[in-house]
Amino acid sequence: MAEEELFVPKWIAWETTGRCNLNCVHCRCDASMEAGQGDLDTAAAKAILDDIAGYAKPVLVLSGGEPLMRKDIFEIAAYGTEKGLRMCMATNGTLINDRICEQMKESGIRMVSLSLDGSTPEIHDDFRSQKGAFAGTMRGIDYLKKHEIPFLINSSFTKRNQEDIPNVYKVAKAAGATAWYMFMVVPTGRGEDIMNELVSADDYEEILDWHFHQEMEEPEMMMRPTCAPHYYRITLQKTKEEGAAYERRSLSFSTGGSKGCIAAQVIALITQDGDVQPCSYFPRSAGNLKEKSFKEIWEDSELFRSLRDFKSYKGRCGECEYISVCGGCRARADAVYGDYLAEEPFCNYVPFKMRKREGAESA
Repeated sequence: MAEEELFVPKWIAWETTGRCNLNCVHCRCDASMEAGQGDLDTAAAKAILDDIAGYAKPVLVLSGGEPLMRKDIFEIAAYGTEKGLRMCMATNGTLINDRICEQMKESGIRMVSLSLDGSTPEIHDDFRSQKGAFAGTMRGIDYLKKHEIPFLINSSFTKRNQEDIPNVYKVAKAAGATAWYMFMVVPTGRGEDIMNELVSADDYEEILDWHFHQEMEEPEMMMRPTCAPHYYRITLQKTKEEGAAYERRSLSFSTGGSKGCIAAQVIALITQDGDVQPCSYFPRSAGNLKEKSFKEIWEDSELFRSLRDFKSYKGRCGECEYISVCGGCRARADAVYGDYLAEEPFCNYVPFKMRKREGAESA
């Protein structure tokens, strides 16, 4: 099968603005109230939608920063809808009100994702560096439910809030979320300043084990760990060890499939100034949409092509029997080692080939 048939853009996040009303400790793009100077204007934004829609029909998530700080965000959303794109929005939820919900529905927004990083105001507000953030997000959820707009909840975790994971899951379910995505923080942007807070490899494994068993027992809300590619290795191991019948559910607006790191394979990020990056946490540009088409960048950039060449992966990832379902987090390898082809730094699994070789050498 040709490469262009294997690697089709299914999901694109678009950093429509660098402005944000919060100051979160892990923000991948270092967003702030003053960070919107590089935002593309409305005409340029529509040109990007024309470009993408002429090549593919992915889910397109209007993100930021905080997208609701753009006055033309719903004009952009409506234009994307007209072009046949499945338009969604990622927001911290604090600015949602009745009028915002009406505009979401009028412009064709099909799904809204909100951020919730703690089950209590104390935990969430600490993570978001803003008192009242938790109350604002929960208020936003109430508005979405009132207007019958489907939403999912994204939750990011480090050592400071990892013990709260089961409680956040319960809050997300009780709130009526369609799905809950558990993010394991990648240290990019302001996340570089909390490198020492990253969840340890051993704890990481335990958390993913908990997620597997919780997901098996969850009949209503879809669950998915994000930026946690070795979960897909764990699901294979657990189903074999425990004889469990594991079935991955998907949503119409998601990438689907059962693959770990999908950066540059089915997803990409567009930054506020038009750079195309492999994913939301991978600050390397494959090209700029002011200079090249999305099709050219997606199909021909050296960066994207190298990420699709699994044989070029190094260390334990390069030798791992689970490389086709996991692949290791390329953004995390880049952030920790400065080499996006290096092994996943927070995976403690030793591949069979390495164990066999070590056993032969010690015999």
